[in-house]
Amino acid sequence: MTTPRDRMLQATLDLIAEHGVGAVTNRAVAKAAGVSLGSLTYHFPSQSDLLREALTTFVDDEIAGITAYVEHLRDAGLDPDRAADEVEKAVVGFATDRRQIANLELHLHAARDPDVRATAERSVAAYDRLAAAILTALGVPDAELHAPAVVSLLYGLAVRRLATGDLSAAGTADALRSVLRGLLS
Repeated sequence: MTTPRDRMLQATLDLIAEHGVGAVTNRAVAKAAGVSLGSLTYHFPSQSDLLREALTTFVDDEIAGITAYVEHLRDAGLDPDRAADEVEKAVVGFATDRRQIANLELHLHAARDPDVRATAERSVAAYDRLAAAILTALGVPDAELHAPAVVSLLYGLAVRRLATGDLSAAGTADALRSVLRGLLS
């Protein structure tokens, strides 16, 4: 069962995905979450608090899901070609999740809002740690050094998919495979 706080955070992500960060007003979030305005401001005294917590919620959920998937792959044995194919399959699943738009919008918003920036930095660091774990499992030397480039590649491909409406994630495996082969040579 979801709590009113959870509904507020989900409503925030939905509003951002549909209309952008500018659509996140206290009234709009309260209405979409089915809570009173007072309840919203009790849980989130400022807009930055609400946006920061929405980003944290999204990233924590996404990383938990990705981590479980990576553990499954690691147990099954991971090679660079299979890893690239599996990442592409996972990306296809993410491609239809409208919250991906909210995630990217909140990361861009962090450039203008120092209160959200710290959460965005933690988010990127978590993605980097996850990529480093995968690279390490594949035997890539200096995995921590190369992880940010892999994360940046996947972020860039996400922006490309969203901008073009491509839900297939075509080319993700090939791009990642090229990077992995370069790192392993």
